[in-house]
Amino acid sequence: MSADRFRPAQARRRRAGQIFQVLCVTSIGFSIAVLAILLVDVARDGLRWVSWDFLTHFPSRIPERAGIKSAILGSLWMMALTAGISFPIGVGAAIYLEEYSPRNWFTRILQTNIANLAGVPSIVYGILGLAIFVRFFGFGRSVLAGAATLALLVLPVVIIAAQEALKAVPNSLREASYGVGATKWQTIRYQVLPVALPGILTGTILSLSRAIGETAPLIMIGALTFIAFSPTSPMDPFTVLPIQIFNWTAKPQAEFHELAAGAIVVLLIVLLVMNAGAILLRNKFQKRF
Repeated sequence: MSADRFRPAQARRRRAGQIFQVLCVTSIGFSIAVLAILLVDVARDGLRWVSWDFLTHFPSRIPERAGIKSAILGSLWMMALTAGISFPIGVGAAIYLEEYSPRNWFTRILQTNIANLAGVPSIVYGILGLAIFVRFFGFGRSVLAGAATLALLVLPVVIIAAQEALKAVPNSLREASYGVGATKWQTIRYQVLPVALPGILTGTILSLSRAIGETAPLIMIGALTFIAFSPTSPMDPFTVLPIQIFNWTAKPQAEFHELAAGAIVVLLIVLLVMNAGAILLRNKFQKRF
């Protein structure tokens, strides 16, 4: 008798669960369909422009002669410097917060601010980079100023990803290292970091994948929209693929819109390569450790 009393509620919960499942599947299907339509549209317009000449020529006001060489090299410079700045600072901050810092009110405030900074709009980092790196430090409209700005953008994500990777390391590993006489730094250096490295590298590469597609912060610090030379040092002016795409889409000619689609295809390929690299690195280090 008591079991019969609960059956209507169970049926309602089951129906609610089924409805929620249908809504989730529908939303996923709609998102995939929209993404597929966008990709097909971009590929249809841009694939015919993607060639070796397109990759090795500088931008031009003549569509048939235009290329993305300076934008590709600028993006490579930008990602290398951004990784070089954000990775050691982010991993060092994560090690301190996770392994050394006391669990008090100051640490809790610091963790909350880091989590909040991960959701700040990118244009805010552009304003900060303009004030600090371009004007205060006098870097000007250089690759270094752009890389430092993007490093600020991805730094909270790198710190959070590194912290989660360090948390995933079992405490028994630390205790075993202490048990054989290792110091705290020796334990972190030789036991904890190698195990956490796959997660740290994955989070870092994924954060760089976000940075390579950013436009607003770089426009804010004064990155050039047209540049017909390659940067050769961190203090040179630069452009990147998203800004080159933005420049071409702003032009009225249909040919430049198709060039922008071709640059989008190249940017998507670069993003896929970076994400694939993150997966391969994670799998490699997981097998090793």
